[in-house]
Amino acid sequence: MDFSYQLYSARNEASLDDTLKTLSGLGYTQVEGWGGQFADPAALAQSLKSAGLTMPTAHMGYGQLEDTDAALKIVDTVGIQTVYCPAPPSEAFRTGGGDWQGFAEGLARIAAAFKAAGKGFGYHNHHWEFGKDANGKTPIELILEASPDTQWEMDLAWVVRANEDPIFWMDKLGSRITAVHVKDIAPAGEKTDEDGWADVGTGTLDWPNYIKEIKAKTKARYFVAEHDKPSDAIRFARNAAAALKGYGV
Repeated sequence: MDFSYQLYSARNEASLDDTLKTLSGLGYTQVEGWGGQFADPAALAQSLKSAGLTMPTAHMGYGQLEDTDAALKIVDTVGIQTVYCPAPPSEAFRTGGGDWQGFAEGLARIAAAFKAAGKGFGYHNHHWEFGKDANGKTPIELILEASPDTQWEMDLAWVVRANEDPIFWMDKLGSRITAVHVKDIAPAGEKTDEDGWADVGTGTLDWPNYIKEIKAKTKARYFVAEHDKPSDAIRFARNAAAALKGYGV
């Protein structure tokens, strides 16, 4: 297992090259990319190489993934091994109106194409994936039932924000979890300028216990540090690296 950094956390930094070099200096060897960075895959690959980093995992939006051949060309150029779709394709899914079954089947088609190309594919959750339908099924279950080849990148803090127990879901679907987002939640009423998120190790989540459970109950290969709205992306990166090293990741 290795710890990584989701570059979406640093989306407001002025220079990607400088950010990558800084992350390398903080002890990161890997980063997780996101869809906005793939306009010039060859340049991105060179930037990673110059910083001494790899990008084994990445996020690509559903619209980008629908052109699967183009997505796989990016994957090959950058050296990505597994791509996770980071969210449902439209606002309707966030307000209860999306066709989760149809979306799950679309993800299954993409997963099949990625598998044929020798690459991994999966889905990353927020909190929307845990509301039950008329049959008592959650969207995350629909997504994973649609294909055995669709993996799950569990964003554990979003599971908690959905008022769910992450360990329950590890017990239920741990064999499908191949990566975990490591983020923290601030005490109630704090860090409102950062949408209530906290740097890893400074919030309310019992990450030492969660790390132990993840190692025991899932197939997670990557622990990816993420903060959805850090006021200082490098401060977050530094604190997250120190915390993850302290947890024995």
